[in-house]
Amino acid sequence: MQKTVNGLVLKKMFNAGYTAIEKNKDYVDSLNVFPVPDGDTGTNMTLTMQSVVKELEMTTSNELTNIASSVAKGGLKGARGNSGVILSQIFKGMMSVLSKPVDSQVVGRIARQVKNAMSGGENPPGRVVAEVTTKVFARSIEEGAKTAYAAVTVPKEGTMLTVIRVMGEEAKKIAKTETDFIAFFEKLLKAGEEILAKTPELLPVLKKAGVVDSGGRGILVIFSGMLGALDGSIEVTMDFSRDGTLKLDSDGMDDLGDIEFAYCTEFNITQMNKTTTMASIDALRNKLCGMGDSVVCVGDLEMVKVHVHTNTPGEAITGALVLGEIINLKVDNMLQQSRDLFASSNIEEKEQGMVVVASGEGLTTIFKDLGVDFVIKGGQTMNPSAEDIARACDRIHAKTVFVFPNNKNIILAARHAQELCKKNLVIIPTKTINEGIAACMAYDETASIEENTDSFLASAGAIKSGSVTYAVRNTSLGRFTIKEGEVLGLDNSGIVAKGTGINDVTARLVEKLKNEDTSSVTIFYGEGVKEKDANALHDKLMEKYPNIDISMIDGGQPVYYYLISVE
Repeated sequence: MQKTVNGLVLKKMFNAGYTAIEKNKDYVDSLNVFPVPDGDTGTNMTLTMQSVVKELEMTTSNELTNIASSVAKGGLKGARGNSGVILSQIFKGMMSVLSKPVDSQVVGRIARQVKNAMSGGENPPGRVVAEVTTKVFARSIEEGAKTAYAAVTVPKEGTMLTVIRVMGEEAKKIAKTETDFIAFFEKLLKAGEEILAKTPELLPVLKKAGVVDSGGRGILVIFSGMLGALDGSIEVTMDFSRDGTLKLDSDGMDDLGDIEFAYCTEFNITQMNKTTTMASIDALRNKLCGMGDSVVCVGDLEMVKVHVHTNTPGEAITGALVLGEIINLKVDNMLQQSRDLFASSNIEEKEQGMVVVASGEGLTTIFKDLGVDFVIKGGQTMNPSAEDIARACDRIHAKTVFVFPNNKNIILAARHAQELCKKNLVIIPTKTINEGIAACMAYDETASIEENTDSFLASAGAIKSGSVTYAVRNTSLGRFTIKEGEVLGLDNSGIVAKGTGINDVTARLVEKLKNEDTSSVTIFYGEGVKEKDANALHDKLMEKYPNIDISMIDGGQPVYYYLISVE
C-alpha cells in the first residue's frame, strides 16, 4: 500500500507520465479540433512534459520541495501550444501545494525524522525528506485547476480545464476515505473518464467532430502514467473506445469553425529590463487580448511565458521586447496545419499499407523511406501491446495492413491485434530489425497481398541477423560465463562472442555470421556508439574483407550497440 509520496516517487511519477503521453501523442493529436483543428495537442503536451523531465534530470536533490520546483520550472520553460501552456499552469498550481505540504500526518512524520536525526537515529542530518498524503495531493490538483483557469483569459468549458477542475473536485472527495495512492489514482482516473466523456455535450465543436476533448484525454494519459509508476505497471494501457474518431469532410471543416486568428505565436521573455514590473506584464497581457485570442501571459520578473493566436505576430513580439529579451520563439500557421489535418484525414484508402515496430530516429527514417506508413516505437525492452498495434493499424488508410513486429517477443501481440483491429492485418513474423528492413525493401505496391506476403517472408529469411549489446547481470549461458556489463555478440541462436571491447566483439560476430557466399554486410550503429567509432569499425572490416560490400548506417537504436545484416 502506497500511503505517501515523497520527492523521489513524485519524480518517477512525472517520468512515467512523460513516457505515457509520448507513447500516445499521435492518438491525442488525432482528436484535436479545439481551439482550432491543427492536430498538435498531443505533440505540445509531450514537449511540455519532456521539458519537465529534462529539468528533473538536472535536479541534484530528491527532496520534495526541489522536485516540485523543478516540475514547475520545467513546465513553464518548455510549454508548447495552448494545451502545453495550460498543462504547465496545472503543474504550477499543483507544485505550489506539494512544495509546502500542510498535513498533520506529514508534519508529525517530519518531526519524528528531525528528532531521529538529532539523536543519531535512522535519518541523519540533511536527509529529512517530506512526504504527502492523498489529501495533500488532492488539494494540489484542485489548486492546479484554479491556477490554469486564472491563466487563461477566456476559459472554455468542455476542454482540459473542465477535466482537471472536476478531477480536483472529485480528488478531495476521494481522499476523505482513500489513503492508498494506488486506489486514489484509480478512482481519480475513473472520475476523469466520466467527465471527459461529457465534453462533447459541453463544447459543440467536439460533438460535430465526433470526438472528446484532446487536451482532456492528454491529461488522463499523463495521470495514467503516474499510476503506472505507483503500481509498477510495465505497460500503461487505456480504453479509448469512447473517445470517438475525428471525421472531417469538405463541409465538416467549415462546421468546426473558421480560424479567425491564423498564427499561433509563443515565446519566453527573460533578462527583464530594469524598468519592467509586474504591472508591465499585466499591460502586455491586455495588449495581447486586443490582438487575438487564446491568450496566456504568465510568469514573474525572471521569466514570462506568452501564448497568443493572432494575425499580427510581429506586433506581439514588438510589444514583448519592451519588457526584456525573447527566447524560444515559435510562430505556426494554423491555417496550413488545419489544411494538412484535413488532407490527411481524407486520403483515399489504398489497398495495402505497412506498420513496423522499431526504436531509433535513424531506423524510423529508413522504414519511412521504404514506404512504411507508421512506426510504432518499441523493441526489446519496450514491447507494444496488442492494443497499441491495433490502434496504429486502424489509423492507416489501407484495406490491408502488413505488420512487421521485428522482435520475437512482439509477434504474439501482433497476432492478437488481428482480433482488435478493424483492418485486415497480415502479420509478417520478423524477429529482428534487420529482417524487417530486408522484408520492407521487397514491397511492391502493384503486387497482390499473397505476392507481397511471399516476397516479405523470402526476403526476411534470406539474411543472417546479428546484434551487439551488453549483459545486465552476472550469469552463465552455455559455454559462456558472463559478467555484468560485458559486451555480447548474438546471432539468432544465442551468444557467439563476448568481451570488453564493443568493436572487437562486433568484428568477431561478423566473422561468425559471414561465409564464402557473403556479398554484403550492413551495420546499423546505435545511440550508444560515437560516429567516429562506427567509422573505425567500418574501415577495419573493409580492410579485412575487401571483397564484401560493407555499409555503416546510423540507426540510433537503444539497447543495441550494433545491428548487423549479412547477405
